[in-house]
This record gives sequence, C-alpha cells and structure tokens, in this order.
Amino acid sequence: MATETVAKPKTSARVHVQRFGTFLSGMIMPNIGAFIAWGLITALFIEKGWIPVPELGGFGTNAEGVANLGLVGPMIKYLLPLLIAYTGGRMVYDVRGGVVGAIGTMGVIVGAGIPMFIGAMIMGPLGGWTIKKLDAIWHGKIRPGFEMLVNNFSAGIWGALLALLGFYGIAPLVQAFSAGAGNVVQFLVNNGLLPLTSIFIEPAKVLFLNNAINHGVLTPLGIQQSLEQGKSILFLLEANPGPGLGILLAYMFFGRGAAKASAPGAALIHFFGGIHEIYFPYVLMKPILILASIAGGMTGIATLAITNSGLVAPAAPGSIFAVFAQTARDSYLGVALSVLLATTVSFLVASVILRTSKNRDDEGDLSAATSRMEDMKGKKSSVSSALTGAGAGGTAVLTRPVENIVFACDAGMGSSAMGASVLRNKIKAAGFPDVKVTNASIANLTDTYDVVVTHQDLTERAAPATSSAVHYSVDNFMNSPRYDEIVELVKSSNAPETAHGGAAATAAPAAAAGAAPDAEATAEAGAPPSDILVADSVILTGTAATRDAAIDEAGQLLLARGAVDNDYILAMHEREESVSTYMGSFLAIPHGTNAAKDHIMKSAVSVVRYPEGIDWNGKQVKFVVGVAGINNEHLHILSSIAKVFTNKAQVAQLEAATSVDEVLELFGKVNA
Repeated sequence: MATETVAKPKTSARVHVQRFGTFLSGMIMPNIGAFIAWGLITALFIEKGWIPVPELGGFGTNAEGVANLGLVGPMIKYLLPLLIAYTGGRMVYDVRGGVVGAIGTMGVIVGAGIPMFIGAMIMGPLGGWTIKKLDAIWHGKIRPGFEMLVNNFSAGIWGALLALLGFYGIAPLVQAFSAGAGNVVQFLVNNGLLPLTSIFIEPAKVLFLNNAINHGVLTPLGIQQSLEQGKSILFLLEANPGPGLGILLAYMFFGRGAAKASAPGAALIHFFGGIHEIYFPYVLMKPILILASIAGGMTGIATLAITNSGLVAPAAPGSIFAVFAQTARDSYLGVALSVLLATTVSFLVASVILRTSKNRDDEGDLSAATSRMEDMKGKKSSVSSALTGAGAGGTAVLTRPVENIVFACDAGMGSSAMGASVLRNKIKAAGFPDVKVTNASIANLTDTYDVVVTHQDLTERAAPATSSAVHYSVDNFMNSPRYDEIVELVKSSNAPETAHGGAAATAAPAAAAGAAPDAEATAEAGAPPSDILVADSVILTGTAATRDAAIDEAGQLLLARGAVDNDYILAMHEREESVSTYMGSFLAIPHGTNAAKDHIMKSAVSVVRYPEGIDWNGKQVKFVVGVAGINNEHLHILSSIAKVFTNKAQVAQLEAATSVDEVLELFGKVNA
C-alpha cells in the first residue's frame, strides 16, 4: 500500500529576506541606545557641535601638543562595532558566542581602520556559529574537572585565529564593499538620483523587508558618512515619518468606516511613537496608495539633498522626537521641511486616490488588511489592536492558530501552574488537545507565545517581553470568566485547521506529536509519593482570623511534617506580598517564592478549612491549601487541587465534610 507523503511547503524568498532582515535588526536594535549616545556626544562636542569641547569631541591638541582622542572616534571605531558583534554572536551561541565574535571583530576593526559595522555583522555571528560547532565536536568527551580549562582555551585560541582571519581576510573585503557602496550612494547624490531609492524602500517597508535594507546597508554607510561629514542623509531614507503620516491624514479626511475612525489614533502612534507599521494596513487595503508613499518619500529625500541636511546618528524608532534628537546642528530647517513636504505630497496623492476611487467599500475592511499585514510579518503585530479594537475589554482576534498559551506569575510554579491546569482541561474538553498550555515565571517569558495569561497585577511586567501575544489579565486563577474567552479564541482561530483536519483534530491525542504532556499524566507516570497529603495535615476548623495567620497555620502543618523549614514559611508571606495566591472558589494556595525551593525537603500539602471564611485581600476564603513541591511534583499537586475546586459539587462536599477522611477522599488524586 502506497504511503502518501505531503511535501513540505516552500518558504518564499520574501520570508527568507524578512528573516535575514530580522537577524540584522536583532544585532542593531538592542544597541540603538549606544548609537543615540554617540550621536548626542557628536552633536554636542565636536568642533562644529553645539558645545565644542576638544577633549570630548576629539579635535585640537592638549597642553603637551598631543592630539585629543576624545569620545567620538573611539566609540564609533571600537565600542559600537564590538557591541554589534557581541550581540550577533550571542544570538547564535549565547555569551560564549558573543565573546568569540567580539574577539574576531577586533581583527576586522584594526585591519580596516574605518568603522566596521558590516564587518561586525559578519564576524559576530560567524564567531558564535563556529565556536558552537567546535564545542559540539568534543561535547561529552572532556574528563570531569577539565571542562573550564578546555572551554576557556578553546574560546581563546579560536578567537585569536578569527581575529587574524578578520585582519587579513575579512577586513579588506568589507573595506572594498564599503567603498563601493559609498561610491554608489555618492553617485546617486551627485546626479540627483537618490530620491529614486524610495521606489524600492517604501514598498519594502509595507512588505517588512526594510530591516534588511535599513540595518544591513543604510545604517553602516550612514555612520561612515556621518563620521566623515558630521551628518548623513541615509539615516532618513527609511525613517522619515512624513509619507506614512500623509496617508493616515488622507484617511482622516476622505476615508470611510473603521479606517476613517481609527486613522487619528494611528497617526499619533506613527508620528510620535515612531511605530511605522501602524499605517501598513491602510496601504494594503488599497495597494495603489503605495504611490502616495513613494511620492512622499522622494519629496523628503529631495528636500534633504537640496538643503544638504541629515542626521548624526540613526533615528530609531522613527518618531519625530527621535528624528529631531539626532538632527545635525545645521540641518533642523532641512529636516523639518523634508518631513513637512513629504507629509504634504503623500497626503495630496493619497487624497486624490481615495476621492477618485470607484470602489471604496474595501476601506472599511481594516481587520482583513491588518490580518494580511500580520501574515506577511509572520507574527502578530504589537500595534494591531489600535486598528482592530482588540485588547482589554474586547475580544482578541488572532490571524494564526493558537498553539502556545502560557500562564505567568512571579515564580512560575504556583498560581500559574494551577491556572494552566484549569485552562488545559477546558481546552481539551473543547476538542483542541494539541494546544500547548504551560506555565512560566515572568522573568523567563519570551516573545514566542500566542496567548499570555497573568494576574492583573503582573500584566504590565509581562507585556514588554511578549508584545506579539494576546494578553489576558485575571484576578481569579480557578474560575475566571476570561478562560471561556480564551477557549472561544482558540475555537475561532483554530477553526479552519480543525475543519480541514476532521476527526484527527478532535481525537484524544494526549500523545500528539510535539504536544506537552499533561502535568497530571506526567506525575502519574513518575509515580509520585503517596503521602503528600496525610490526615495530620488537615484541619477542619482553622483558628486563624487573618490572611497572614492563615498562612502561618498552613505553613506550620508543612513544617510539622518535616517537608519545609522556617524560611519557607517566610517565603510564603513574601510571595503573598508580591501577588495574591487567591484562586477563586473560596480557595487560596499560599506557597513559597521560586528562590525558596531549596527550603523544601519533600513534597507535602496542608489543608485548613475556615467554615465562616476569612478576608483574603478583599476576597472570602474558606480553604487554605499550603503547597510545597520538589522538582516537578508541584505540577501534579496543583493539577489535582484544580480538578477539585473547578467542580462545584466537590467544593460543596468539602464545605459540608464532617471528617478528615472525607477531605482526604476528595483530595485523593493528590496522593495518586
């Protein structure tokens, strides 16, 4: 019987360029602060700066007649390239890759004698990749006790060889490339052809190909030009906010429906916030508007060329504030005119297009255009909610299937694990067992999740690290109404796949490829101890009258079992001060911080019931369950507790229980 094979979908050239551009951007963007610092020092202290200081600007001589070194030259020649190289190497192979990449880049810097940004972009990742491959050769073959010796000497020897390669091999090539590219730019400037670059740059922005152009070529060449001439027009070829602002203003006056209503807010984000992608959906709704963007871009560049204006350093993000902060001392009028005229021309062209368009119905389809933008970008846009209205208080919409959901809390092991267990069961019951629901600490979050769920007090901390995800804030990890919203989001976002997948999508695949095993299933497979909860750790009528006293009462039961020490109880209070452990359904689960794991001797649970209830940060709590889990056993414990308290009938049984045995029976799965 023939086996049907499914060809792996080919990745388009555009996606490859996007990834390349993203990689280049990843080396430059984390170091933009250093570029800005250099730009400010240059604008202030060089000989033609606002406050000329020979010792800082690097001009003139000191009292002994020695030329002043200053800050400007060493920063641009050594600091910035080494930062780029270290970042690039670290992206490939963590700190070790960054160090080796920086060593290799010194060879390029000294060999070329000019700012080596392109060389740093080559040597940084190359150093990280090659040392990673070398480490793989002897991984697991080093005798114990010699690891540090081998690791340090291998990095040192290989770094030295890369520095020689950079000096003799890479530096001349990059120097020749920089000279050639600089000559091309100068030719365009001398012949008045530089505005024509907008024909490529403006469409590239909408297609998310701008990073490869801007950070791969324009920024390095602009830095070189700025060092020689004190400013560069290249920094504004892509960053000028005028073309996008003109299009958004045209929609404000001549658009319709959602596009017209959202354009003012988008204009503010674009012009003052510098997030240019906010206007891309408006162009995608009516692609002919790219002509307005090109016309505006060409006008802005022509104005800069005529007035001989430029910036001293990159403006990132492309906010008008960043643009003026980096403007050369003699260029404020030219830069202001370039932005103003670019906006005006873009606005006029876009207005004509919108006014004369025969089919204007598509102007209201902003959500569809935003979806197309996110499809091209390959991830959710961090500003799309400003266009579609998704966000807090609204129903979030994803343009891709939901695959990864994370619950985040301070430690990543207590309330977040409980919430993850509850939602995991709901999503499985809805027929989507392949959706991975995990828990993590705030500190370990990365921008790789589709949905992030946090306690409302932690959302602001989680958002910056996970800007591409849909965020849900809850104040109740046990039975928050937001869980139903998330299930609906999964249903709507994954519906096409489910429909095409048929029965395969709804089969009971706890063993589906790539899916994370259920915490409870993992615990059962690992056969956790059977005495996590014992009769001596259950109190039917607690004596505490306050939250802190209840934490002490539950903690003392754990201490009496020999499961924890006194420091763990202190950590339970510390955790409560950070974020409440109230779960909903009259339940609180006080537990220690992540740093207190060393104070746990064995896994244990204590249960204290307060029939009259106690005040827990404004919530009524009748059950305080103290939790201490070693390794991953806390996942099994929390999953079992969650199953009890998500069942209203079982919560009622706990309230009515007259014996410890009844409580132990209801919590039976804790000891399973």
